[in-house]
Amino acid sequence: MTGKTQELQTKATGPLAGVRILDLTSVVFGAYATQMLGDQGAEVFKLEDPGSGRGDGGDIMRWAGHVPEGAPRDLGPIFMTINRNKRSVLIDLKDPASRPALEALIASCDVFAASVRYEGLKRLGLGYEDVAKIRPDVVYVHAAGYGSDGPYAGEPAYDDLIQSASGLSDLLPRIDDNPTPRILPTLVADKVSGLFMCQAITAGLLHRERTGQGQLIEVPMLECVTSFNLVEHLYDHVWEPSIGQWGYQRVMNANRKPYKTKDGYIGLLPYTDKQWDQFFAAAGMGDTFGKDPRFCDYATRAKHIQELYALVETVTATRTTQEWLDVLKPLSIPVVRTNRLDDLPEDPHLKAVDFFQTYEHPHAGPYNAMKPPVKFSKSPSNIRRHPPRLGENTDEVWAELGVAEKTS
Repeated sequence: MTGKTQELQTKATGPLAGVRILDLTSVVFGAYATQMLGDQGAEVFKLEDPGSGRGDGGDIMRWAGHVPEGAPRDLGPIFMTINRNKRSVLIDLKDPASRPALEALIASCDVFAASVRYEGLKRLGLGYEDVAKIRPDVVYVHAAGYGSDGPYAGEPAYDDLIQSASGLSDLLPRIDDNPTPRILPTLVADKVSGLFMCQAITAGLLHRERTGQGQLIEVPMLECVTSFNLVEHLYDHVWEPSIGQWGYQRVMNANRKPYKTKDGYIGLLPYTDKQWDQFFAAAGMGDTFGKDPRFCDYATRAKHIQELYALVETVTATRTTQEWLDVLKPLSIPVVRTNRLDDLPEDPHLKAVDFFQTYEHPHAGPYNAMKPPVKFSKSPSNIRRHPPRLGENTDEVWAELGVAEKTS
């Protein structure tokens, strides 16, 4: 996408340089979290099961999606987006002969991150108490579907299930005439939970830095996503007893959407009294808008927000996207060109910040990666390792630890 192939950097420069993470996560939730930490400098050891050797080993996301002709099947596209800056180590956790090597790795790591069901971890001798015997100050983080104190504890959890259970699937029915609950077409539950997990790990490391103590940290998807959902949608149910509705009314609005122009769409959100006055003045409707009692101030606009957004849509259709940008940007009215997915590589801002970067994978050839989005002025994130083949780094990791491994 950039036309220029980037070179991997050789040294971790991020704020977590020197932190070592044993990563027993997979799919999206945990893997997304550990990649962010890897981008920020952590050394991440991705432990994977060898499987049967028939294309079923390791992280299941290795095998999801299409790969270019000639590329290895274990480097699927979603796996490629959330598993850079990691080393893949094959190990059969059920084989007692693998235990000495595993314990040596645990002892060397600051963080133990797992998304295996906790009962399964305990059966493998990898519960918190077991791991803390090997590494007493370990920051042990369990990515769970549901909190261990509730009746759903231990049940399987995937993005679709958590969207259903958290109320996310009830959002679209509240703004249109279709009462059927629907799943949002993005892995929002996995990714939001991954953000919670990433923050929890760094907080656990800070606690250990201050006190010398490790601890068990549980990151349950249902609780994380429900909390995320209800930031605005608890709304009138903040109060006890409730004084009204569920859902923030400005957001629960079928007319809240990109607005059609003569040749495309724009994202547009006048917010203050001044911005609304300026927008309708620019549209040649200043007198009409200013006299409409439904829209005279914030409180009345909030009561009539659906009608207001419908009116905006009729106005935006009168000019091209570029004409609206030229008029509204100098007024500091929040406005942006609406991108389709296909437009993102050519977005002027994303190009200017070098968001999409092309690398040459030694096994899969050229691939596009997204630049770590958060900027640290003193300790920048960087990309040092390509997403690994299944078990690619097994021998080198055991050699570094000085153990004679038996992993399968």
